[in-house]
Amino acid sequence: MIAGAYALPSIVVFATSALLVLVGAVGVIAAQNPVHSALSLIMTLFGVAVAFVAQSADFLAAVQIIVYAGAIVVLFLFVIMFLGVDRRDPVRVEPLVGQRAFAAVGVLITVAGLITLMARSHWVSGAISVSSGGTALATGQGNVKQLGTAVFTTYLFAFEATAALLIIAVVGAVLLARRERVVENEGSDA
Repeated sequence: MIAGAYALPSIVVFATSALLVLVGAVGVIAAQNPVHSALSLIMTLFGVAVAFVAQSADFLAAVQIIVYAGAIVVLFLFVIMFLGVDRRDPVRVEPLVGQRAFAAVGVLITVAGLITLMARSHWVSGAISVSSGGTALATGQGNVKQLGTAVFTTYLFAFEATAALLIIAVVGAVLLARRERVVENEGSDA
């Protein structure tokens, strides 16, 4: 298809979506305040949802808004605001004695559970199913069951990797919100 064959509304929707994504992404990186960064992330996710709607992927657009912009970024905002962006607490102080050992045990249990789940699903990553065409989703009531089965069997590794990345992002947001900021004295030359 040549460039002139696209309809003007499609070009406008794509340009709007791309502009939202790019401005939001630059805002995430450039904003000094973590709350403003999270709000810019919502703009980026909204732009991706607009792109999904333009491609007639309404379910993905709804998931993009409800799950990512509605739940994950709100969780980020909750963590950032709960910790207090302007507080200066020492990160090296351990408020709960033994929390590192408890966290290590939790990580071991989580990793063992993930390995067990993936071993039961025969370590399928979904790449083979996608490259061989896979099966199309049924229409009607059966497609929710088929989608759930695909997510928790064929695409289990990708699903769990996404969950791990989101947890890492929350931990990163906590550490960024709690880090000490160095304030220079402008009046002293000593």
